[in-house]
Amino acid sequence: MRLRIVLFAALLAGAVGGPGQAAPDAAGWSVEAVDRVVVMKKERRLLLLRRDGRMMKSYRVALGPHPVGHKLRQGDGRTPEGVYIIDGRNANSRFHLSLHVSYPDAVDAARAESAGSSAGGDIMIHGVGRESRGRKLHPRRDWTEGCIAVNDREIEEIWAAVPDGTPIEIRP
Repeated sequence: MRLRIVLFAALLAGAVGGPGQAAPDAAGWSVEAVDRVVVMKKERRLLLLRRDGRMMKSYRVALGPHPVGHKLRQGDGRTPEGVYIIDGRNANSRFHLSLHVSYPDAVDAARAESAGSSAGGDIMIHGVGRESRGRKLHPRRDWTEGCIAVNDREIEEIWAAVPDGTPIEIRP
């Protein structure tokens, strides 16, 4: 009986949430929050990781039309590489839901400026939403303008599991 009470209390604590503990999803269920997002561009995978390195979930992604190499300027069709932060979200995205990646950082901006261009911005992890081109191509082909796309059900899971302030590492 005591074990049941302890387990119930632990489940209740997880349902209420807290930093790194749980986050409510769109349906009100509790999901375990992740500590880090890793995108592996070559493999076209997005991983949700816990602090202990345990993988919570893996997703197939679509990128921009020129995925090889670091994003150098606005409009180059590349996804940036490096360590950034999930620093915002848009529940009214035309791509269903989107999480904003903190690109460009100071180094990215200075690099683009020294080349006489803008680094760009608005790099997101997003769904497909009403974007008909993405609906037809995803995930078989890269179709974004440099963002990281998953399907709408998957962005709902990611949205629920990834709190603002979570580090995201985008690898080649």
